[in-house]
Amino acid sequence: MDSIFVKSGTAQASIPIWFVTADSYAGVRDRLDGVARDLADAVGFEPKPGRHLLLPAPKGEGLGGVLFGLEAASEPRELFLPGLLAQQLPTGVYRFANDPHDPRLAALGFALEAYTFSRYRKVENRETRLDLPQSIDGNELERLVEGVTLARDLINTPANDMGPAELEAAARILAARHGASVRTIVGDDLLTENFPLIHAVGRASSRAPRLIELNWGEQDRPRVTLVGKGVCFDSGGLDIKSESAMLLMKKDMGGAACVLALAHMIMSRGLKVGLRVLIPAVENAIGGNAFRPRDIYVSRKGLSVEVGNTDAEGRLVLADALALADETAPDLLIDLGTLTGAARAALGPDLPPFYTDDDTLAADVSGHGSGENDPMWRLPLWPPYNALLDSKVADLNNVSSGSFAGSITCALFLKRFVAAAKAWLHIDIYAWTPTAKPGRPEGGECQAARALYALLAERYG
Repeated sequence: MDSIFVKSGTAQASIPIWFVTADSYAGVRDRLDGVARDLADAVGFEPKPGRHLLLPAPKGEGLGGVLFGLEAASEPRELFLPGLLAQQLPTGVYRFANDPHDPRLAALGFALEAYTFSRYRKVENRETRLDLPQSIDGNELERLVEGVTLARDLINTPANDMGPAELEAAARILAARHGASVRTIVGDDLLTENFPLIHAVGRASSRAPRLIELNWGEQDRPRVTLVGKGVCFDSGGLDIKSESAMLLMKKDMGGAACVLALAHMIMSRGLKVGLRVLIPAVENAIGGNAFRPRDIYVSRKGLSVEVGNTDAEGRLVLADALALADETAPDLLIDLGTLTGAARAALGPDLPPFYTDDDTLAADVSGHGSGENDPMWRLPLWPPYNALLDSKVADLNNVSSGSFAGSITCALFLKRFVAAAKAWLHIDIYAWTPTAKPGRPEGGECQAARALYALLAERYG
């Protein structure tokens, strides 16, 4: 998409947006010219959060400004709320005439709200632009918007056009843009190179499974490895999903989409890291050669895994990829995946849980999540629940023997495959906005990437 930001440096070239609260409205009203003030009074404008009013220019000729209501200081704040204006304002270039609660996040929300997915139908091209305040780094906002747009586009694309090969193609396009290298292991070569779990999950599809590896940066720098679940469609396998549960399974590669978004942000900024991205890309299909409940596979790490449920396939493909990542003992190992309904039952679609044994890392993740309006919530790697993964015939089962703590037991399963990494972080994302919110249109969503980028920029910028 074209940039929504401009930096003219000329206030007269753009239309002012006045942010008002119940406390500040009287003062702003007094600063309006008579025509605009009379209109606001005539329509009985109230500065309620999210409410806006278009104001006439002096002499009533054209659009002279916009009033937009924000929360009072005593109320909870939605920092993307000003983003609603991106879909409400007529064509033009606008500026913030006074500060919203957080000008940078307000501008970012404006850009993220303007997103549309137009691959399959024509969408009216809105020419609404924002003249950024001089204090805001437009280049930094651009890389965030580009990353989020990449992830949303990948997630929103249906599985018939976003299989393992297409996901690989997206990684190669990104790599070419930033001078990174890409290597893939495809089909039966996964067995030859010892990725039995990835192969087992993906072998029933007519679209070959693969492991996608992207490398960028100087490898003598701190090593950051990102692992993203790339299940391009999840039927549930032989433990087939219901119709309603299968409806959104084009988004089951949301972890891969979000790590590619984060990789773009890292490479675009030129952070001082050796970056490695691993994406196990598969389709969990049904066929005569599909993996079965009670099958047992010896993973790359050497742990034998009994399949308790073929619909818990994401943790299987991540396990082999994490084992590979762990072999080089990265300074920071992060995995993202759309993994459990239990996470949504506990925290809803907007607040992904994360897991780590590193308290400093956990505090940084929480802090940057809040600071970037990209929230996450820490849940515990509770050791007593390891017993729920016990198997009578293998080292462990891929699902819990009980019905509780599904997201925690998934995290504990993945932890079995990480030993050498200096720090490990697991995030159980949803990657979808079911009901539109400011800055977050309904559909595919890039979760955790902006917060993680802020963390990495602080450490390695």
